Amino acid sequence: MILFSFPNYDHLAGPLAALPRIRSGEFTLTRFANQELCARVQTPVSGEACCILGSVAPPDAQMLSLLLLAHTLKKDGARRVTGLLPYLAYSRQDKNKPGESLATAWLGSLLKASGFDDVLTVDAHSERGQELFPIPLVSLSTAELFAAAIREWRLTDATLVAPDNGAIPRCQAVKKAAAMPVAETPYFEKRRTPAGITHHGPLGKVGPRVVLLDDILDTGETLLSACEKLLAARVEEIYILVTHGLFTGTSWKRLWSLGVRRIFCTDTLPLPAGVDAAKTTILPVAPLLQEGLASMTS
Repeated sequence: MILFSFPNYDHLAGPLAALPRIRSGEFTLTRFANQELCARVQTPVSGEACCILGSVAPPDAQMLSLLLLAHTLKKDGARRVTGLLPYLAYSRQDKNKPGESLATAWLGSLLKASGFDDVLTVDAHSERGQELFPIPLVSLSTAELFAAAIREWRLTDATLVAPDNGAIPRCQAVKKAAAMPVAETPYFEKRRTPAGITHHGPLGKVGPRVVLLDDILDTGETLLSACEKLLAARVEEIYILVTHGLFTGTSWKRLWSLGVRRIFCTDTLPLPAGVDAAKTTILPVAPLLQEGLASMTS
């Protein structure tokens, strides 16, 4: 398999290219004077299986570049093109609401039309998203990775809490991997209102130390609301485990004043400037991606 990687994923490309059946491919992206994008592939790909490591997250030029590269590979005879998208943007737009875009399905259609045969991601937002994709969408679980962090930081006595009922299966998987008691997972009932997110709960018994587990930390609105409720429930220590750290804006920084001791997130996204590295632990997903790619090339 030939791996084509975008520059913002150099930290993952090296470990993946070290796999026995993976070799790196070369390509360039340029713009003409009129700003039209052009992809050029320097590595012969006819009859080869190819993998593109990149992102469809904003800015939109990232998605356009990825789609154009896939189309170019297929045009040049690649027999298969796999999208390795550690963070799958647009995955939260998976609900069919009248008058509103169903962007998860739209993204899947774009990827298929551009030449992708399948997509490999980390912790897809929901099974609904996988159902909406017209090509196979394989989601790699971070349960073992998170369990290792829980053991290393001696948090096995903490209560894993889901910020909404959608996160309950993730909590259960992590507890099982960490050999923690797999009892009912405390969770919050989340409601979105014009004024923002409100939480009711926690529903279930929580101890003095809590680990909040979710797939995405974006603006932090969901986690901020949950932390406020946990403080009101007299929780003394809060730790946050998230797969994808977007850290959008500055509102999420209030988490530090709400009892949060540490945030754990993976490197499916480059860490933005302004994130306190002293309080943030990065969990590398390269071994997880290596395992996923190895299974596809064996």
